[in-house]
Amino acid sequence: MNRPVVFLHGWAQSRQIWCNQLETFADALFLNLPGHGGAADFPADAWVETIVEQLPDKPCHLVGWSLGGMLAMQIAAAFPERIASLALVSTTPRFRIGENWPFGSSSEVFNGFRMAVESASPKALNRFFALMLHGDELNRSDYNRLAKAAVDREKRVSEAGLKGGLELLEQLDLRELVKAIKQPTLVIHGEGDAIVPVEAGQWLADMIPNSQQQLFNTCGHAPFLTQEDKFNKTVQTWWLKQ
Repeated sequence: MNRPVVFLHGWAQSRQIWCNQLETFADALFLNLPGHGGAADFPADAWVETIVEQLPDKPCHLVGWSLGGMLAMQIAAAFPERIASLALVSTTPRFRIGENWPFGSSSEVFNGFRMAVESASPKALNRFFALMLHGDELNRSDYNRLAKAAVDREKRVSEAGLKGGLELLEQLDLRELVKAIKQPTLVIHGEGDAIVPVEAGQWLADMIPNSQQQLFNTCGHAPFLTQEDKFNKTVQTWWLKQ
């Protein structure tokens, strides 16, 4: 793998969510989104440029999960010279259900996100983490192990980070933008995803011109966390083809 690799996490998490990739991809760059994992706060409309400023000088393989995948698509379209390929994990072009878009998250899910922001309660964010793993067949011991390993409890997401991310999830609609993505793109989705319906990933795979899809059975919103061996092998094999 000659090109640099960059990972972007999703809303309310941090680079620590990639705990099962940190060793396998030891040379990769694992970024924190603004306001997450101790990173500085920036207005929501500056997040893309803030991330681009941190990318390697050489074109990179960019892995984006959930909100990180939405930001990755924007970067690939606006700065094509910086991105060699994309891997979009549990990603959607539009987060919320809307007119002519039945593949968004339900109002119940989004209102749960909003409640987490308004309450600033760790318990609310813990419920979101549990929802991420809905669809995986995990026993209590495995769930607790992942929750301990994947969440940065010392550098929690800031209030501005939560609000900025929620603003993006509510407002972004990238259905037209995907036509501008020319890079080879791998779309990975868990079939049991309770946050971003698997149909959203299937739509991306159909609409992005040079794309390939990989579905993970018995899997929720974080395949890299619960099926790490399969995930790591899948992306490594993909990059070797590029």
